[in-house]
Amino acid sequence: MKITNAIKTTRLLALLFISVLTFTACSDDDDDHGYDSEEELITTVRYTLTNGNNIVTLTFSDPDGEGGNDGTYTVSGNLTTNLTYTGVIELLNETESPAEDITEEVKAEADEHEFFYNSNVSGLAITKTDTDGNGNPLGIETSLTTGSAGSGTLTVILKHEPKKPNNDTSADAGGSTDVEVVFNITVQ
Repeated sequence: MKITNAIKTTRLLALLFISVLTFTACSDDDDDHGYDSEEELITTVRYTLTNGNNIVTLTFSDPDGEGGNDGTYTVSGNLTTNLTYTGVIELLNETESPAEDITEEVKAEADEHEFFYNSNVSGLAITKTDTDGNGNPLGIETSLTTGSAGSGTLTVILKHEPKKPNNDTSADAGGSTDVEVVFNITVQ
């Protein structure tokens, strides 16, 4: 009788162990927000700066995406000294037809993104004028102010899942970099 009870107990424990493994392996995905947050392919970055009729467009284009041919940088003209420009950035995936507007996804997931602008041109200042749902800067829309004449670079970085709020530097924000482009610019 003792052997039969021991066998029953062993079988019951084995069944319980298998049940526990089965139920803990099947869990709900708590990170499902109802949208796909997979990194999108960005083939084009277009930063348009406007002051009245003075429009300067900075464009990075890599039509075949990362790993193929090198991308190209174009700047449609020079910035004018001592002016304030309204800036708007646009991100596209042009491997799709028609091109997919990645900017809309960044807006929809604004709490998970932030643009950072850095320049080594003396007197050039960029302020982010739009915010996410929590009032933290986003950076799709900007105000760019020039000072005296000079030339240098303007770096645009889009961070995914940055720390918010941060000290307005990509280093402090952390997160992963979705795109980083460096334009050669001139203020005259």
